[in-house]
Amino acid sequence: MSDESTPNSDPEPAVNISGGTTGGGIDAEFNPASADTRAERVVDRLGERYWQKTYGGQDAFPCLVRTILSQNTSDKASQPAHDALIDRYGGSDADLAAELAAAEQSRLAETISSAGLYNQKSEMIIGAAEWVCDEFGSAAAFDAFVADKAPGEVRETLLDVRGVGPKTADCVLLFAGGRGGVFPVDTHVHRIYRRLGIAPPDADHEDVREVVEDEVPTAKCGFGHTATIQFGREFCTARKPACLDDPEACPMADICDQVGVYPATDEVVDPAETVE
Repeated sequence: MSDESTPNSDPEPAVNISGGTTGGGIDAEFNPASADTRAERVVDRLGERYWQKTYGGQDAFPCLVRTILSQNTSDKASQPAHDALIDRYGGSDADLAAELAAAEQSRLAETISSAGLYNQKSEMIIGAAEWVCDEFGSAAAFDAFVADKAPGEVRETLLDVRGVGPKTADCVLLFAGGRGGVFPVDTHVHRIYRRLGIAPPDADHEDVREVVEDEVPTAKCGFGHTATIQFGREFCTARKPACLDDPEACPMADICDQVGVYPATDEVVDPAETVE
């Protein structure tokens, strides 16, 4: 599976920083020495390294569309598709859900072609738009549902929509709903917390989510999601983690079990493959 992106309109600074409002986020205390769990210690170390982004405040339906576009692709590929979609269907007075529900599928597919899997994604987006119109009447009413209803109810409702999996539902809860305690699990998060030995090596995405949401304080979950993705891109990559070349190169070296990583033989396997 290729890299999955996270929808967030915050511009990235030239240098990753943390420290609350000066970094574009909210004040949070990151102190690895006082962390109650190993998962919290990981997030606290990331909090000393990376910028704190803001969460919540995005419109829910555009966030849902953005997350569908980002599935199985990179920001570099999905961002132009998102921009082209908004340019074509998202006029200032338009209800984006109504416009996409009425969209001609081949035209929408052409619009989002840079995101890959454009035929499948265009069908999913149109289906999601039709669902929003049928169930809520408008994108604005759907936004209110995501913002006001209990997170469990929102998540369960979203998971009934074709093309919406746990990661997509959780991203909508986090970036549109601004809900605390939500830690979306993408391919990076799934890999890293099993490789660290925090989640079982054969844990599926939902198992990993349950572990990290249980062990990371509510206020740190959103940051933990985005920072883990950054950590995965810079250090704990799928095929060549930093520890292969230098055991001390990784900031998590002393608290990582290196499940599936074998520096002596320069071999890296999925943690699930270590289960006998």
